Amino acid sequence: MPDTIKILLAEDEPSLALIVKESLETRDFEVIVCADGEEALQKYNEEKPELLVLDVMMPKTDGFAVAEQVRKTDKRTPIIFLTAKSQTKDVVEGFQHGGNDYLKKPFSMEELIVRIHALLNRVVGGNEQIKKDDDIAIGSYVFNPTKQTLTYKEESEVLTHRETEVLKHLYQNKNEMVTRSFILNDIWGNDDFFSGRSLDVFISKLRKKLSADPAVQIINSRGFGYKLIC
Repeated sequence: MPDTIKILLAEDEPSLALIVKESLETRDFEVIVCADGEEALQKYNEEKPELLVLDVMMPKTDGFAVAEQVRKTDKRTPIIFLTAKSQTKDVVEGFQHGGNDYLKKPFSMEELIVRIHALLNRVVGGNEQIKKDDDIAIGSYVFNPTKQTLTYKEESEVLTHRETEVLKHLYQNKNEMVTRSFILNDIWGNDDFFSGRSLDVFISKLRKKLSADPAVQIINSRGFGYKLIC
């Protein structure tokens, strides 16, 4: 990954675009601002950014259409949607058009920055690449995602599929906050109330299973996300 991360921001509200641009630049991102979907597609092809932040409702070409065009040739570059829409069907539509995450307006810059870092980490495989049949050290534990096992001092227990997937997401972004919506949409396919409650149960189970090593913790940012410390 290059030293300076280039982000394409497509937002037709000038004041919001300026706030986001200046905030991201203080974090050493290079930001290319576009005011409509057509300009966003042009700049994407010219600049080849590492990540796109797309407002859904834009003149000329909307954010969903921009993402759909990008995904015809590029399956890898992360896309975050900014949307004033909050209905589940609107969020699902965003993921169907190739989005990786979304933020509902109004949003905090800290939340946007956390989500950007999480997606960029995922593109490069997280802090450590998980390969098939690899044993992964999580503190004093050994996690094998293929076998779905968690081993501590030669005692192994089998994890459920969803426990495995949640732990993989946390490990791939270890020591970084992973948002609830990112985990829910990637594993459950939605982030509704019932899926959220289910995620809470799996986090509690994983905490219990990792409790023998005090150096391993799953930190909760209430209503926002989780961080695996190890």
